[in-house]
Amino acid sequence: MKLVEVPGGGVRAWRVSIDTGGWEPANNLIDEILFAVGGEVFPLSAADFVQEVERYRARYLTGDSPIFALYETVKAITDAERQERRYLSPHERALVNGIRRKTFVMFEEQLRQQGDPGADPTVGQADS
Repeated sequence: MKLVEVPGGGVRAWRVSIDTGGWEPANNLIDEILFAVGGEVFPLSAADFVQEVERYRARYLTGDSPIFALYETVKAITDAERQERRYLSPHERALVNGIRRKTFVMFEEQLRQQGDPGADPTVGQADS
């Protein structure tokens, strides 16, 4: 989920779709998000948000575009980490994070071209 300021004041809520990876309006959840105490609501930096969205998209979506080839690259790196029962090296972590930033921007640009009003590739271009 993300909350986005709208011009002229106010806020909109969007949640990522498990079916398309695009953004679905979720304005009905704004009060729950803003006034939640505990539970599964917590703020993320833009960099952490990008990583979480791309973990989610890579897990639930399939396809044959370059984005999905990059998801497979990340999967190979993280699978090796699990199989070898170790943590990612600093180089591997940087590589995975960089790939996810790249796929986020690519996915968001594609969504924007398709008219998704919640798409915002600039989030993935922010300094991390």
